[in-house]
Amino acid sequence: MNLSDAAFGPDPGRWPLPAAATPEELWLRAVAAGGQGHYGVALADLAALVRSRPAGRLLSLAHSTRASFWRQLGWHSRARGWDGLAAALAGADPEAGADALIGLAADALGVGRFAAAARALARAGELVGDSGRLPVRLAWVSAELAMASGKGAAAVPHAERAVAAASAFASVRHRIKSQVVLAAALCSAGDLTAARHTADAALDATEAHGMIPLRWALACLLADIGSTARSPAEITAVRDQSADTVRSRGGVWAVAVDDDKPS
Repeated sequence: MNLSDAAFGPDPGRWPLPAAATPEELWLRAVAAGGQGHYGVALADLAALVRSRPAGRLLSLAHSTRASFWRQLGWHSRARGWDGLAAALAGADPEAGADALIGLAADALGVGRFAAAARALARAGELVGDSGRLPVRLAWVSAELAMASGKGAAAVPHAERAVAAASAFASVRHRIKSQVVLAAALCSAGDLTAARHTADAALDATEAHGMIPLRWALACLLADIGSTARSPAEITAVRDQSADTVRSRGGVWAVAVDDDKPS
């Protein structure tokens, strides 16, 4: 099995993952493991990658990936340091530079620094091309910034752009997360019926492909707005089981996520 298929292709739920033979494969393996919530494995692979002393581009991508894991677990301030280091190491590489800047934007909006997030996104937009994963990520965080700024209606076009960009990209994980972002944007815009249907379909996809962190995020959303396919008790069980699975796989949440509304 090609590790690219697990990280950015049609097989994001494959487990166990094969061993990595090169620094590039270590990065791909870490990306794939993190997408399943295997944070302990992913962080170990990133540590091995750093020890191999790769070129600046790959080292930058490794730090951006580590930052994304912290952010997924709620540690936005901690993620900022790794994204900042990634930006410093990116040099003239547009992929690494855009990855770091998009991460810095997400870190900033996570702590309420919306103007800083917008500036980072504008700089990233100058580096992002028309294809691949980066236009998808740029659209995700643009939608998230609009939502965090109280501009739900403005978030929907960004989320729809992510869905369109992801449809042209081979990554099942990016396609599913784009639906997650769209569901949240629709909710923010007040279209709860469309949000529920989008979130329910995406929840089924996360189950089929083993995307535990995204499954948790969707269950958190559906716990607030209601599901058309599952009872409140079922959604709560999915949310709590997903949180427990992340813990068992080495993830450390920034706050408790069991009883109260997760952050």
